Amino acid sequence: MGVMTSWAARFRLRQYAKASLWIVPMLGLVLGALLAELALAADGADWPPSGWHYSATTASGVLTAIVGAMVALLGFVVTIGVLVVQQATGTLSPRYMRLWYRDRLQKSVLATFTGTFAFAFSLLRSVESESVPDLGVTLAGVAVAVSLVLLLVYLNRFTHSLRPVAIAELVEGMGEAVFTSGAAAIRGAAARGAGVVPSDGPVMRIRTERGGAVQAFDVRGLVAEAARHDCVFVMTRLIGDFVPPGTVLVEVHGGTSRPDPARVSGLVALGAERTIEQDPAFALRVLVDIAIRALSPAVNDPTTAVQVVNYIERFLHTVGRTHLPGRYVLADGHGDARLVLPGRSWDNYLELAVCEILHYGSSSVQICRRLRAMLDGLLDALPPQQHPAVRAQTLLLQESVEREFTDPARRAVARQADLQGIGGQSMGGQSSP
Repeated sequence: MGVMTSWAARFRLRQYAKASLWIVPMLGLVLGALLAELALAADGADWPPSGWHYSATTASGVLTAIVGAMVALLGFVVTIGVLVVQQATGTLSPRYMRLWYRDRLQKSVLATFTGTFAFAFSLLRSVESESVPDLGVTLAGVAVAVSLVLLLVYLNRFTHSLRPVAIAELVEGMGEAVFTSGAAAIRGAAARGAGVVPSDGPVMRIRTERGGAVQAFDVRGLVAEAARHDCVFVMTRLIGDFVPPGTVLVEVHGGTSRPDPARVSGLVALGAERTIEQDPAFALRVLVDIAIRALSPAVNDPTTAVQVVNYIERFLHTVGRTHLPGRYVLADGHGDARLVLPGRSWDNYLELAVCEILHYGSSSVQICRRLRAMLDGLLDALPPQQHPAVRAQTLLLQESVEREFTDPARRAVARQADLQGIGGQSMGGQSSP
């Protein structure tokens, strides 16, 4: 398997295509030119009704106006995109930009504008005193109407969807979907039996030649490759870890033959930064980034942080109801163990969700009360095996309140659990750690 044809190379290509803002508009440009040729062919067959005829002057003026309008609208959308980038990097999280680049509506708007531009521009060359593309001019007008509707939808979407709470809902939904699908896939491929990995040391270590963040594993490919050599692959790094060149990525245990290191490495995608495809913790990372950015002294907006905590809590309820052993053993079609993947434990998810928000928001009464309500809610809803980690975070929260609020009256207020931070129904907050 060559480097350029490996699964990892194809994965990186798909990631580039998803994040690209020029591929879909370029397809729209080509499609617009092709549709113009079809419209000219239909005009040549005398298909348009008699009421659709235009004079050469009218057709030329309409098409020229459409070409200019589409160029102006493209510039307008690009300007909005620049503003979004500035807001996202300044008040939200730079990590969110990787998700925003994938927005299908934005790509559809750009593709419609470029397609309408190409359509109208292609028709202009066929306008003559004795020959007017009547059907094409009519379709160009329809395309302008569609473009304007999409522009209004686009403006409405990003006017309302750039609020931190809307982004938090979007990111949490993406993370929950990735987590749920990943958990289901792992359960479906779990190995049977306890003896899964040979007790002796690995017979081979496969190192990466290039550094980068671990973005994804080709789980099916790794299982199939291990079965082909009758061995067990043990992955040494989590999805999302950054590895320097020369790092051991895979340990090979047992086997009747030695797998090709390049072939195995080609089943692990490395890139410049994390992606959400197999990394639900990346969504949680983005949510925490937005919350702590709101808690910075330059912004000082604890209410936004409280709103983000609402969605962090929802994500934690989904994670907490799932058994997370920290290590997953996957089998081939015969039930034999072939792949061992490291995974995050419940403690890891909870620490990521609480630690930094508590650190940067420990002086905020809103944050202390909302975190206490979240932790109490987790204790009430999750199974007992998840309680020790929650109680540990509750103890850290109590210690932070004792340290930050020296006045007894303010300390008593900060100890309360409140789902709204301040202004909601006080829940007492007297659960023992």
